[in-house]
Amino acid sequence: MERYLPSLGADALKGVPAFGDYDVVVIGGGPAGIAASTTAAELGHRTLLVERLGYCGGAAVSGMSGTICGLYMTVEEPRITQPQQVVFGFAERFRAALEANGGVTRPQIYGKSWVVTHDCATYKRVATDLVRGAGIDALYHTQMIDVIVDGDALAGLVLLTKSGFTRVGASRVIDASGDADAVFKMGLHTTKGNDGVIQNPTMMFKIGNVDVPRYLAYWGEDTISPPKVISMLEARDALVRKKVWLFPTVNPGEMLVNATKIIGFDGRDLDVTDPVDHTEAEQFGIYQARAFFSFLKETIPGCENAYFIDYGAEVGVRQTRSIDGVARLMNADVVETRKCPDAIARSSWPIELHQGAKPKTEWLVDDYYEVPFGTLVPREGRNVIVAGRCLSAEHEALASCRVTAQCFEYGRAAAIAADISIRDDIAFREIDGVAVAERMGADGAA
Repeated sequence: MERYLPSLGADALKGVPAFGDYDVVVIGGGPAGIAASTTAAELGHRTLLVERLGYCGGAAVSGMSGTICGLYMTVEEPRITQPQQVVFGFAERFRAALEANGGVTRPQIYGKSWVVTHDCATYKRVATDLVRGAGIDALYHTQMIDVIVDGDALAGLVLLTKSGFTRVGASRVIDASGDADAVFKMGLHTTKGNDGVIQNPTMMFKIGNVDVPRYLAYWGEDTISPPKVISMLEARDALVRKKVWLFPTVNPGEMLVNATKIIGFDGRDLDVTDPVDHTEAEQFGIYQARAFFSFLKETIPGCENAYFIDYGAEVGVRQTRSIDGVARLMNADVVETRKCPDAIARSSWPIELHQGAKPKTEWLVDDYYEVPFGTLVPREGRNVIVAGRCLSAEHEALASCRVTAQCFEYGRAAAIAADISIRDDIAFREIDGVAVAERMGADGAA
C-alpha cells in the first residue's frame, strides 16, 4: 500500500498534481548530482534532476568552495614534484571542460598535495551544458519535501515549486542532496558525525584588486597559511580560525578565501540540519568573513588595496547525515590506505577534520585508499542509493572522502548502479559492486 511520509498523512496526496514518471530521479545538483544525472541520461534512462537553487554546482558554487580537491596524489615535497593525478572519470571530464572554457587554474600547492581553483560562473555554465546536452529534465527552484513509499521501495517524491506541490514517480532514486534527505524522510537509519558532533561549516568569500605577485612573495606558493601568518592569527581572539587557505583564481587580482570557522555566537558547535543553527551559521559567517578581510588588508602585503567582492550564497557545509550503508568506510581504511575489489573511487586526500579548538590534518603520503561501492547503498530501501558526502563513513574517514573529485565519482557510480538495477530488475543491495567498479574502469576512471 502506497503511503506518504512522514508528516502530512496519506490524504495529503489527494489533489497533488503529477509531474511525471521517471526511470531515475536525482535529488541535488552538486558535483555528485551533476555526474549522476548526466551519466544516467547518457545511459538511456529518462532522468529528472531536482535542484533547490537556480543552477547546478551545489556547495562548489553556492558555498563558493571554489576548488576541486582530491584529484592528485599526496607527496612529501610538492615543491619539487610534478602533480600526479589519481582520479579521472567524470571528475576529469568536468575539470577538462572548465579548462576548455578558461575557468580553472593550474594545480596549486595545498600542503602536501595540490588543488585547482575554478571560476564559479564558468562552473555554472559547464554544468548547464552537461545537463542540457544529456537531455535531462531539470527542475530548479524546487525542493523535495517528502517521499512516497511502497513497502521498502521509494515510489516517488513530493516536490514544492513556485506553483505549489507536485509529485513525481521514480523507478530509482539517487539521493545526492548531501544530507541524505530522501533516506532520512523514508525513516531509514542515519548518523551524524562523532556521536552527533559534526564538522564546522565555513563561510567562503572572494576579494579583488590584490597585488598577487606581492602577496605571493610574502605568503609563498603553498595556499595554506605560513607559520608567520598563523602566529598573527593566534594573537587575535576575534578571529576563530588560526590556519587559513587563500587561492589565486583565474581572474586577475582575485583571491578565494577559506578562512572562517563557523560556530554559534555562544561558542557552541552548530548542526546545520537544525534551522535555528543553520540561520545562526549564516549570520556568524558574515561577521567572521568581514573580520578576516580586515586582517588581510591590515597585515598581508598585496592586500592593502583589496576590496570585498562577495560572500558565498550560503555557508559551506562539510558534514551532516551519513547513511547506514551495506559497507562503511572506516577510519582505519583511510589511514592504512586499504584497497578493495569493488572500488568506485580512490583518494589520497588527507583526513581534514574541522572540529574542536584545533583542526586535524593527517596526510596520506605517496599512497591512496579506495572507497567501496557498498558505502553508497543503504541497508534498507530497495531502490534508493546515495551519492556525495552522505555516504556511509566513520567520522574521520568522511573528513577525507567527502571532497569534490570523489563526489563526482560517487555520482557516476550511483548512476551505473541505477542502470544495472533497472536492466536486471534487482535492488541496489543485490548488485555486485565489482561489476560497478569494472564498468567505471572501462569508462576511463582510475
